[in-house]
Amino acid sequence: QVQLVESGGGLVQAGNSLRLSCAASGRTFSGDAMAWFRQAPGKEREFVSCMDWNRLTYYADSVKGRFTISVDDAKNTVYLEMDNLKPEDTAVYYCASRVRGYFSSDSKNYDYWGQGTQVTVSS
Repeated sequence: QVQLVESGGGLVQAGNSLRLSCAASGRTFSGDAMAWFRQAPGKEREFVSCMDWNRLTYYADSVKGRFTISVDDAKNTVYLEMDNLKPEDTAVYYCASRVRGYFSSDSKNYDYWGQGTQVTVSS
């Protein structure tokens, strides 16, 4: 059974940092594109960051320079380091994998999803 399990969310003050983790199991993810999306209340799910099969990284303009995506292949885990958090970063953050390992910012192109982890940034 394929599973993506996020952790690391919480409540932080603006300017602080959080690191999200996404533990993958059930299949080999090394050739996948791994991504993070987020969804704020009343808004559509939006792309945050992606690492493709070739380990190239991509970021939404709103998080560029503040967020960093990384992968630990030995642990089959994807991370999202979030620095200098802002209230507008408040959302449920989802981990996703795309078997076809090329980059995409479209959530419809991703095959597996985690359950999400809440990030709340207070001002």
